[in-house]
Amino acid sequence: MPCRWIMRSDEDVPSSVAAFADELNVSSLIAEILWSRGLQSRSDMDRFLSPMLRHLADPVTIPGLERAADVLAEGLRQGRKLAVWGDYDVDGITSTAVVKDFLRQCGVEALHHLPNRLREGYGMNVQGVEALAEEGVELLLTVDCGISDLEPIARAKELGMTVVVTDHHLPPETLPPADAICDPRLDESCHECADLAGVGVAFMLVVRLRRLMGWEHVDVRDLLDLVALGTIADVVSLTGQNRILVKNGLLKIKDAGRPGMAALKLASDYDQFAELGAGQIGFNLAPRINAAGRLGDPEKALKLLLAGSVDEAMPYAQELDMANTERRRQEAEIAEEAMHQAELQAHRVGLVLYAEHWHPGIIGIVASRVSEKFYKPTLILCKGEDGVVKGSGRSISEFHLHDGLKELSDMLLGFGGHKQAAGLSLDAGNLDELKRRFNEVVAAELGDIPLRPSIKVDRVLPFREIDYTLLRELELLQPFGLGNPEPVFISPPVTVQECSAFGREREHVKLTLADAETNAMLPGKAWRMASELTPDNKGRVMRFAFSPKIDRFSGVPRIELRVRDWNE
Repeated sequence: MPCRWIMRSDEDVPSSVAAFADELNVSSLIAEILWSRGLQSRSDMDRFLSPMLRHLADPVTIPGLERAADVLAEGLRQGRKLAVWGDYDVDGITSTAVVKDFLRQCGVEALHHLPNRLREGYGMNVQGVEALAEEGVELLLTVDCGISDLEPIARAKELGMTVVVTDHHLPPETLPPADAICDPRLDESCHECADLAGVGVAFMLVVRLRRLMGWEHVDVRDLLDLVALGTIADVVSLTGQNRILVKNGLLKIKDAGRPGMAALKLASDYDQFAELGAGQIGFNLAPRINAAGRLGDPEKALKLLLAGSVDEAMPYAQELDMANTERRRQEAEIAEEAMHQAELQAHRVGLVLYAEHWHPGIIGIVASRVSEKFYKPTLILCKGEDGVVKGSGRSISEFHLHDGLKELSDMLLGFGGHKQAAGLSLDAGNLDELKRRFNEVVAAELGDIPLRPSIKVDRVLPFREIDYTLLRELELLQPFGLGNPEPVFISPPVTVQECSAFGREREHVKLTLADAETNAMLPGKAWRMASELTPDNKGRVMRFAFSPKIDRFSGVPRIELRVRDWNE
């Protein structure tokens, strides 16, 4: 679906921005981009371009963190046996790895529990808590979960455990009966740390614990590769504190000092010491970690990240790579069926798609693809246990998915999430009613006519201005992601010299574009656009929305355009 192109800022750039550019030793284009994104002082631009670790907030500014660290430290001083309860996704696995790796370096061995997605589902459960108690656990720390787990935490307290909850999800009205609860979202005034992922909260906790316990000999900077991996994978805003953590964590990923990270890069077809951006982490490294949890067993991913040598780590990395290949195969099959169902529901503005054989660990990825292709809020569901249907939802920017599901709460067994993504469950007998009512809820908010997606563009960029100097400057703006999108430019009128499909399923498009005025030519790629951008466009004069970058895949750097959209 063609997009509306909207300028990121319709305000005129003041002349002072050119002076900022000179003082910061960057081009005026970089300063203009920063200014249009709300960084409208020299100091704001400087801090964005140089996100140093000294700019991190004091951990105790996070609601509940000081109390959480105090309780944890006291339990460790008393020699109480500790277990870490994490989650099966990348954020939960890296959060667990951060705590276990830190404690191991401090001479403390901790047990852990990562729930099996297929058998246990998300969050804590009573049976798992009881199993830890049987192993002698007296001190329980949750990471990336726990804020909504009232019953399991109550059971842990009954069993005599001291419980410390660290989480980053929205807290419910009733908090669990833990000894300490740390969550940036407990206090809406905590703006600086509100967007931390679970692994970011876990990192801040160990920073404080390090000081309380006198473990200053442990360098917590070595944990930042895990923090970057988990933060990028959890698709939180890459601004503020997250920008500092991820920017510095990417340097650790490049160095590959962690054997598991080196093996993961090699299994993802990168050089061990390759410099990776957030996009490469999110699309290549993170899915391999996620594949373990999606298909059942997150333990292998944790063992990879905590491995003591590359030789120990490589078998786990290779196994995760195979799991990811299987995940992609199943994703392609589910996506094909889901897209067909979506086409049959073209009259609806809110999509509910179902097949009992779809894999519960993969439907969330497919929901993202369907929502992106049709630009509609989308719920994808599959068969659970005991007549229960489970599902994942993804939304568009104009519709708050969690609020929409609130209006359907009377027919749901449970739901949770946020504006863009959610999970839900319901009785199978309510499936038809969900299809009808979800469409009605979306229509009441957005109208009966499907919306047209939009793309924000920064400015027109002639091909003659695109060189390696400019692209190296654009890389200063990394990491790109939510809250800090990659700059998108508009081409002048260009002639399509080449337009051919490529890829395993011929789903991508390779382009060669020539500036119609200067005849300057640049190659480009349009990912998953082969059905819309066909070879018939060869020879046409068109305009493209694109992001320029340095492609290093072949080992020889070259300039390439990532095509986002086009019009004639």
